[in-house]
Amino acid sequence: MNLAAIRAAMPSVEPREIVGTVIAVKGLVVVVDSLPLPVGSLVRVAVTTRREHPRGEVVGFDGPRALVMLLSEADGIGSGVKVIGERPIASIPVSRQLLGRVVDALGRPLDGKGPILTGTPQPLWPARTGPLERGVIREPLPTGVRAIDAFLTIGKGQRIGIFAGPGVGKSTLLGSIARGTAADVNVIGLIGERGREVPEFLENVLGPEGLARSIVVVATGDETPLMRVRAALAACSIAEHFRGEGQDVLLMLDSITRFAQAQRQIGLSAGEAPATKGFTPSVFALLPRVLERAGRLAVGGSITGFYTVLVEGDDLTEPIADAAKGILDGHIVLSRKFAERSHFPAIDPLQSISRVADQVSDTAHTQARRHVIRLLSAHREAEELLAIGAYQKGANPDVDAAVLMKPHIDQFLKQDRDERADYPRTLRSLIELSIAADALRPAAAQGTATVSGPTTGGTRPRR
Repeated sequence: MNLAAIRAAMPSVEPREIVGTVIAVKGLVVVVDSLPLPVGSLVRVAVTTRREHPRGEVVGFDGPRALVMLLSEADGIGSGVKVIGERPIASIPVSRQLLGRVVDALGRPLDGKGPILTGTPQPLWPARTGPLERGVIREPLPTGVRAIDAFLTIGKGQRIGIFAGPGVGKSTLLGSIARGTAADVNVIGLIGERGREVPEFLENVLGPEGLARSIVVVATGDETPLMRVRAALAACSIAEHFRGEGQDVLLMLDSITRFAQAQRQIGLSAGEAPATKGFTPSVFALLPRVLERAGRLAVGGSITGFYTVLVEGDDLTEPIADAAKGILDGHIVLSRKFAERSHFPAIDPLQSISRVADQVSDTAHTQARRHVIRLLSAHREAEELLAIGAYQKGANPDVDAAVLMKPHIDQFLKQDRDERADYPRTLRSLIELSIAADALRPAAAQGTATVSGPTTGGTRPRR
């Protein structure tokens, strides 16, 4: 056997096509006979009546038959149609040419700015990062949002959820963070959004400044469940590529709930039995695999993940919200009551938590944060008594100080959509609030105290 001759001939050898045959279409799934490909393989269906062959992915098996979920509609597919294997490993091409672009789940441009010519294939399911390959989160990542930087300080490599019902400002908050963050690259996955909301987000929320250093992956609600799931995975893979180059990446997925709903549809179509509130077991198996992909490497860059979670009826205990809270490193709760009072961003600091805030903050910041949070908590506990005039001044020094400080704390927490808060100035203002509240405690009980609020120190970037 001449190995040198075999090696020389290999480039000219045509790969063998793996071809199966459609024998049934069941809902969203095409049943294919004689297609020995692994789960996750990409295929195309050779429909002669369509200009482009629809593509799909092997999602399971039923004996010798492969179950293929389509990336587009099943129009024109009939019994006996050939299904041809394309790639055994699902991937997306990634390069710096993606910056400032809007693409679909397959990496195809949607923005009309021309083709993306180069890219290194990045697997949608890369090898898992070992726990000892991860670095300890030690550095803060300023977001430009005062309420987050002061009370819920984010660390590079942290994963945090934004929990809210519809219409309380999730997307607007994401846009503010994307414009104001200190990260090198933003990767934004819009999963299951309404079609009309995508251009609104790009133009009005993200803006040209935010888009310039962002990559946006879109799968709207009218696309197939597989495209919605792949869009989330593609966003993760793109973020991992830039992290591998040593950059600090901000990954945003809006929303994890719609991603879970898409996976539920795939699971039910593949024959999974529904479990908690109709969600299949694969949903709860997939959530940690996706959310754990963010993080900081011991050697290299970081991915800081923001994941929005839709809560039905503002119920934070519904299955997806509950599962996500157990995986993430903290959560930001947007309050409908705050939104109804035109308090934006509608972040409720008492319901929200960042599990790494203390380890990325200095002592002065940590003490000031705890002091102001204690005042807010005291005020909320006494709210009903204050509303009906039943609270007796002097009964609780914290409440007395909180009553005087509350308007100034609220003013500190409010922020216009286009305002970017300077991180050092935010911390100084928080410490000023804490010092002012401390000075008020003796005078508040006597009713002689007055207070002036700190400067918030925001800047308005050009749009």
